[in-house]
Amino acid sequence: MTVTRRFFTMGAIAGLAAGCRAGPGRMTAATVPDDPGLQPQANPGYDAWVASFRERAEAAGISRATLDAAFRGAGYLPGVVERDRNQTEFTRTTEDYLAIVASEEKVARGRAAFAQHGAILGEIEERFGVPPEIVAAIWGVESQFGTRRGDIPVISATSTLAFDGRRGAFFESQLLATLRILERGDTTPARLTGSWAGAMGHTQFIPTTYQSYAVDFRGDGKRDIWSDDPTDALASAAAYLAKSGWTGGRRWGLEIVAPEGFDAALAGRGKGRAVSEWAAMGVRPAAGGSLPDHGAASVLLPAGPDGPAFMIFSNFNVLLRYNNSENYALGVGYLSDRLAGGGPLRGRFPPDDNGLTIDDRKEIQRRLTARGYDTGGADGVMGKKSEAAIRDWQAAQGVAVTGRPSRGLLAALGGGG
Repeated sequence: MTVTRRFFTMGAIAGLAAGCRAGPGRMTAATVPDDPGLQPQANPGYDAWVASFRERAEAAGISRATLDAAFRGAGYLPGVVERDRNQTEFTRTTEDYLAIVASEEKVARGRAAFAQHGAILGEIEERFGVPPEIVAAIWGVESQFGTRRGDIPVISATSTLAFDGRRGAFFESQLLATLRILERGDTTPARLTGSWAGAMGHTQFIPTTYQSYAVDFRGDGKRDIWSDDPTDALASAAAYLAKSGWTGGRRWGLEIVAPEGFDAALAGRGKGRAVSEWAAMGVRPAAGGSLPDHGAASVLLPAGPDGPAFMIFSNFNVLLRYNNSENYALGVGYLSDRLAGGGPLRGRFPPDDNGLTIDDRKEIQRRLTARGYDTGGADGVMGKKSEAAIRDWQAAQGVAVTGRPSRGLLAALGGGG
């Protein structure tokens, strides 16, 4: 079992999930999700299931005292089942994904967090061999540097999904692992909160991954990934990567420039070559200089030959162990470079299916915002808020309501307010 949660996040993204409202200083025993569906509801079937499960848990070595404490106040959460059953098969483009996980606002926030926790990240690197910027980037992608850790009680969430049965065996294993966390004394039921599917803490470990990889970095007897202090969580992420094969002293990858006429058929994971071969073809770093040699390397063209290009090394595959998505690994790698002082991508993504560049989309968002329509920001990513803002503006103008950005929309919005 790895830490991946592909069945209930978008590529990223428990840490980007809009439903995670908790932040530093607010993860307390009094934290209750606002959504009524995420508050316990009466359900006799669930109650009967819990009674039966308790017998199985006791047989597996969980004490009655732990079970009593864990289920006191726990209950059936219909909102969790709704989220599990209504997942859409949705994948962001690489351009949108990178714009989300490494926006200028997020980079600025991340650099501040990186500086604040630089000393402990350095200690973690000494022990596990994983660079500080990589660990910090995972922290940023997973929970926005600890500001979105999740506020849903894990006992209620995992027991609800185990009872629901769609992936009953998996979630029962997560519930048992959660109970073992309590049995060991790492935290209390009130503090044991996370996402709707049980991913927890600063680095969004699922309970079984926590069992296998969580670290008590300071030796205080607790592996605490939930508190405002991120030390154990960051060390646990590094431990996970180290045990997954991270090689110290090697990069994840870098942005490159492919020569004109480059054969796109040569790109893709699993098509590794010696760096010297790529260099002989005319591949070079986008930032200048010579290609670093960290062993066999592959080239990725996530937006095709007209978009940014990347060279990846073996550590990229280790990032995929955390979340098996190329966008995710690129996002962590790119954000890590930005946190370490690197600049934005030099390559430009081609226009989207509507003929718009990311700058065009940002301009649409800015012009709508200037007219009083809430787009949720001007990051160039057309999410639900931006689509709703477009529909509202179109309705107010008496034109066809599509909710879609276009060059015509950009022109119709004009400049100014």
